[in-house]
Amino acid sequence: MSVTAFEEAAMRRALALAARGLETADPNPRVGCVIAHGEKIVGEGWHARAGEAHAEVSALRQAGAKAAGATAFVTLEPCCHHGRTPPCTDALIEARLARVVFAVRDPNPRVDGEGAARLAAAGIQVASGLLESEAAALNAGFLQRMRIGRPWVRLKTAASLDGRTALANGQSRWITGEAARADVHDWRARSSAVATGIGTLLADDPKLDVRRPRPLGRAPARVIFDTQLRTPVTARVFDAPGDVVVLHAAERAAVASAGAQLAARGARLVPLPAKGSRLDLVAGMRHLGELTMNELWVEAGPTLAGALLEARLVDEWLHYLAPRLLGPDARPLATLPRLERLEAAHAFSVAEVTHFGADMRIRLIPERI
Repeated sequence: MSVTAFEEAAMRRALALAARGLETADPNPRVGCVIAHGEKIVGEGWHARAGEAHAEVSALRQAGAKAAGATAFVTLEPCCHHGRTPPCTDALIEARLARVVFAVRDPNPRVDGEGAARLAAAGIQVASGLLESEAAALNAGFLQRMRIGRPWVRLKTAASLDGRTALANGQSRWITGEAARADVHDWRARSSAVATGIGTLLADDPKLDVRRPRPLGRAPARVIFDTQLRTPVTARVFDAPGDVVVLHAAERAAVASAGAQLAARGARLVPLPAKGSRLDLVAGMRHLGELTMNELWVEAGPTLAGALLEARLVDEWLHYLAPRLLGPDARPLATLPRLERLEAAHAFSVAEVTHFGADMRIRLIPERI
């Protein structure tokens, strides 16, 4: 499609509006909408929370009668089904818009091209693909969950220059500085859930919460990968707001005893098939997708980190690097099988490098084989 400078600017504004729902829209997608007559914006909106007005409806309310004959710039294909709110396509048609431009097609089976088709059938001009990659990045988790049924997995690690995450005695506070740690909480806040393995839970007893002001109040769930159901009922994850999900593959007897106590603490127990002595991680991710989790933030020790990498379940790796050395006896980043050929090594592309004082964050994307 031929795009004017104003049209691109309008969609960028819609993306900025969508980003206001970064921490609150979950499990819905983050969506923004701008309505313009010619090159004059007459309405703006964004989706804040599930159950509240969608971006298009908010923008239409602001535009009022000025929406007739206007163009709507939307970051995601308008929905065409009844959920907690009526279809956005109906609202756009009733407002008598002349044109709708959306950035990325919605792979939700209840939409997936039907939203565009309904608008076109009503005589509204429809175009798509404007700033598609930017819009897709904003909703990577939602789009992936709709396409393949599992959340977008971000692995977080913090290590020294020699790739060590803790001293041999387990001490790891703090490898990185305060600014890098604050950035971690920003990423936690936007995630559907924060996950760890039972080894980290038993060793560090983390709360896995967001330790900064959260004016809109949505708390990410905590997910524990716990094959033998060893999560203590006294674990600090139960002291923070939000759900606690325990993925396990324990025997029935263990479930009856430990499971009852954890359930009394409010944990959701999810039995999974096992692969040898470990959980079936693919099945686990599929179940988290069924729980409508879009983005999973994983902060774990070398066992779970290595298992996720080996299972090719890591979609994005945020590695915080501190300019210090911990020595050969310190704990490694990830436990992986021994390699016999360099060609078999896990490979990544560097998407971004950001500095936080003396530390840096390297954002890596796995190269799929």
